[in-house]
Amino acid sequence: MSVSLYYGARRATPVTEAEAASVERIVAAHLASFPYDDQESLYLYPPADREPDEILDGSTKLPLAPDQLLTVMTHVLDSVTALRRALPGAEWHVHMDDLDIPWDAAEGYALPGMRDPALIAELSGGWDGAGTDV
Repeated sequence: MSVSLYYGARRATPVTEAEAASVERIVAAHLASFPYDDQESLYLYPPADREPDEILDGSTKLPLAPDQLLTVMTHVLDSVTALRRALPGAEWHVHMDDLDIPWDAAEGYALPGMRDPALIAELSGGWDGAGTDV
């Protein structure tokens, strides 16, 4: 069973050239700094697959490995936060399957504990990387 993050923005006005350039920079920076070669990263659907008022949408399948889950989630949500800030005036919907991810103007998109070093260490302990507990 997999869990995915979904993100999308709607707005009546299309993306400007400056906004499109910002989106490209954010995506490039995300991909350059993404820590795993073997995990799905930020993925934006092609414009042809969008509804008329959708200016951006995409998804990321989250890893099953607990030692990678919070790192991937944090990295993707930080990038989606940057995308939201680069596309003002849009109505955003960010969710993990059926769970809406809250927006906070100061912090951006985050879930409680997502940046907690103790929780990250706890999830990383006792995992052999092959999907079984040790």
